[in-house]
Amino acid sequence: RVYRDVTRKVAGDEVLSRRFAPLLGLVERLLVQERTSKNKLYSLHAPEVVCIAKGKAHRPYEFGSKVALAVTNREGFVLASKAPEGNPYDGHTLDATIGQVIVLTGVEPERAYVDQGYRGHDYAKTDRVFITRQRRGLTPTIRRELRRRSAIEPMIGHMKADGRLGRNHLLGAAGDAINALLVAAGHNLRLILNWLRLFVAWLMAA
Repeated sequence: RVYRDVTRKVAGDEVLSRRFAPLLGLVERLLVQERTSKNKLYSLHAPEVVCIAKGKAHRPYEFGSKVALAVTNREGFVLASKAPEGNPYDGHTLDATIGQVIVLTGVEPERAYVDQGYRGHDYAKTDRVFITRQRRGLTPTIRRELRRRSAIEPMIGHMKADGRLGRNHLLGAAGDAINALLVAAGHNLRLILNWLRLFVAWLMAA
């Protein structure tokens, strides 16, 4: 009813019609969507928000934007943090994520360890990508490093709780990308500060 009323009142005014067109377009998209519709609208103030299936009993769905992370295998430093638009398949974000690692560090990763969601990924050098529960072609070193892959889960939890990855206050898709980079930088700084605290404590004890 409000949509029809506003549409009727701005119909004769070109300036108002142009000003209200984006919002009226979102409202029209909201009114015509159904349960089975593709690319549904979940938020008027943040149209880029998507529904992400988590597959967990306590939280089957999350509403927001995806973030692809790449961290070092042992230290846990974030080397890449991208917020792809929409809700792409996890495997289709791997090539762009590794590309960001190469741009930021100048070094191509020797090996990449990913979870089951990256089966059928888009990275060209498939012999460098190892997926959880993989059995073939594993040396003792690769098998040991592959077990470390699950260590990224608590890191993501810390970024959501301490680094504000769980709630982004920046506007639009550009705000999502900026927030992902800032969270990664903050995580790396916290790791460095923790190492410095331990080093200073060791010096004082010595």
